[in-house]
Amino acid sequence: MVTENRSYNAQKVIERLAKKVNRQMAGSLAACVHCGMCTQSCHYVLANPDDPTFAPAYKADRIRRLFKRHLDWTGRIIPWWVKAGSVYTDEELAELMDTVFGKCTNCRRCTLNCPMGVDLAVVNRMARGLLVSVGVMPEGVAVVSKDQWEIGNQMGVLKEDYLETLDWMSEELQQELKDPAVGIPIDKFDCEVVYSINPREVKYDPRSIADAAKIFHFAEENWTMPSEGWDMTNFGLFSGDDDLGGAVARRLYEKVEDLRGKKLVISECGHGYRSTRCEGPNWAKYDVPFEMESSVITMLRYIKEGRIKVDPSKNDISVTYHDSCNNARSCGMTEEPRELLSYVVKDFREMHPNRAENYCCTGGGGAMSMSEYTPRRLKSAVVKADQLRATGAGVVVTSCHNCVDGLTDLIRHYKLGMQVTQLVNLVANALVIEERVAIPVEIVPEVTAAGSLAGRKILVVDDEPDILTFFASVLADNGAEVIEAREGQEALLKARSEKPDLVTLDISMPGQDGGKVFEALRRDPDLALTPVCIITGRPELRRLIYDRPVPPPDGYLDKPVNEETLLLNVKKILKVV
Repeated sequence: MVTENRSYNAQKVIERLAKKVNRQMAGSLAACVHCGMCTQSCHYVLANPDDPTFAPAYKADRIRRLFKRHLDWTGRIIPWWVKAGSVYTDEELAELMDTVFGKCTNCRRCTLNCPMGVDLAVVNRMARGLLVSVGVMPEGVAVVSKDQWEIGNQMGVLKEDYLETLDWMSEELQQELKDPAVGIPIDKFDCEVVYSINPREVKYDPRSIADAAKIFHFAEENWTMPSEGWDMTNFGLFSGDDDLGGAVARRLYEKVEDLRGKKLVISECGHGYRSTRCEGPNWAKYDVPFEMESSVITMLRYIKEGRIKVDPSKNDISVTYHDSCNNARSCGMTEEPRELLSYVVKDFREMHPNRAENYCCTGGGGAMSMSEYTPRRLKSAVVKADQLRATGAGVVVTSCHNCVDGLTDLIRHYKLGMQVTQLVNLVANALVIEERVAIPVEIVPEVTAAGSLAGRKILVVDDEPDILTFFASVLADNGAEVIEAREGQEALLKARSEKPDLVTLDISMPGQDGGKVFEALRRDPDLALTPVCIITGRPELRRLIYDRPVPPPDGYLDKPVNEETLLLNVKKILKVV
C-alpha cells in the first residue's frame, strides 16, 4: 500500500508525471529488457566501470519505477515483482536530481545501441523537467534558465553589450579588409538570411561573429542580424522545461518574421540547431513560415556555388573532427561538416569511433553549467581524451560551441596540447580574396566637353549628398534634365516611371545595393537597353557588376570624378559630340 505521506514537492512531481509521459516515453519506459547492450556505450560507465549506478539501464530504472507504480497497471497489482516504487521526501528528489543531471549528458549513444529502441535521453529529459517544475535542480541550471527567461539569452548578455560587440567586430573587419563599407547589418528588412548566434560568441568568442560576417560579405549575401531575439540556443532542451523551450523558440521565430527574413541561418551549435530547427516548433506550437539551416550547410553551399573561393593550404594544420551529439545522433548531420573540411584543410585525421557513434565531449546536456559535477565530468572525459590523443592531430574541429568548451576543458585537464576551433574559423581563414583592378572606360579623344546634353534625361543615383549635387549640377549646366535618387529602391522606381536616357549608378548604398539595382535594370524588359554608367569609390567591388549574368555596364568610373571626366564619359555613352 502506498502512503500519501509525501513532501509537497514529491507530491507535485507525482501529479505532474501523468501529464508529461507521452506515447514515446511510455514505450521507452516499458520496453527495456535489461539486456545490457547499452552499458558499454556510455562514457560514464567506461570511465567508472566499478560503479553500476552509471549504467543507462540503472539510471532509467530510477525513473521507470515511478512510471510502473503510478501509471502502469503492473505496478499497481504486483509492485514488488516489477520493482515499482515512488518518491516521498525531498532527499529522494535530490538523489534523483543527481542521477538525471549529474550522471547523464543526454547524448543518446545508449539509444543508438539499444535493440529495443529505448530512448533514455527523452525519458531523462522528462525527469529533469519534473524536478525543475518544483525547483529541484543544480544552481547553474536555475541561473541560466532565469537569464534566458528574463534577459532573453542564456548568458545574460545585455542588449547594449551585444550591439557594442557587433559594432566592435564591424570596425575590426573594416580595418582588416581596408573597406569602410564592410560591416554587420542589424535589423535590415527583407534579407535572404537572418543570422542567429550562441550568446557564448558575444561573451567569449566574438571573432566567430566577425568570421561569419566576412564569409557573408564575400559571398555577397543579403543578410542581417536581429537586435533582439537573436539567441538560437535553448536551455529548455537541457532543463526539460517545455515552457521555456517554447518561449525561447517563439522569440526567435517572431523576430525573423518581423524582419521579413527568408531564411534563418543558425550558427555552429549542436543543441541550438536541434532545439531551433527540430524541437522548437513543437514546444512553441508555431508553424514556421521560413527556411532554417545550419551555417555549416550555408558555407558548404557558398563554396559549391562558387560564391566564395577557399585555399586549403591556408590552414596548414592537422585536424580531426568531433561530432556533436545533437548534430550527429539527433539531427543526422555527419557528412556535411566533413565535406566542408575537405575544401578548407589538407591534413584531416578521422577520429574513431565517429559520426553517430562518436563519444560525447562530456559537456553536453548543460553539464558545463553544473559546477558541482565538474570532477565527475572530467573523470569521465578520459574516454574522449583517449580518442583525441589517438588521432595525433594538433587541432580538433567541432560545429558546436558547447563542445568547444567541453573539449577545451578536458584538453587542459589531460594536458593534450591541442587547440579547438570551428568550421567558420577555418573557412574564413581559407578565403581567397582576389585583388580587383578597375578597368576604366576608354576615353575617346574627339569627344569634347563642348557638346550639349540638351534633350537628354539622366538619372543620377548616389547616397552621398555632395556627390549627388555635384553630378546633377554639372549635367544640368550642360543642358540635361536630371533626376536624382539616393538609394536603390528609389532608383528603380524613378527609372521605371521616368524612362531616362542614361543612369549613373553608385554601388555601395543603403538598402538595395547598386549591384542588385544594375541587375534589376538589365532584367527589366522596358529598361534593359537603358545605358548605365557605374561610378563608385570602391573599385574592389567591380566584380559585383561584371560577374553578374547580365550584359556589362556601358561605362565604369572610379571616384573621385572631376567635371571633365564625367562629361566626357557621359557624352561618349550617349554618343553626343
